[in-house]
Amino acid sequence: MNLGSSELLIVLLIALLIFGGAKLPKLARSIGQAQKEFKQGLAEGAAETAEDDESPSK
Repeated sequence: MNLGSSELLIVLLIALLIFGGAKLPKLARSIGQAQKEFKQGLAEGAAETAEDDESPSK
């Protein structure tokens, strides 16, 4: 999914209208934290999977 600059601008304007200027930084921070936690969870899951693959099976 590729968004051009005009589509991105439209999305940002709609977000500004819906959430207001004061709440956008909080919203962006929340999304960033959620993305960081999601990536950490994926990394932990991959590490556990790799650990399980390395252990000898009975």
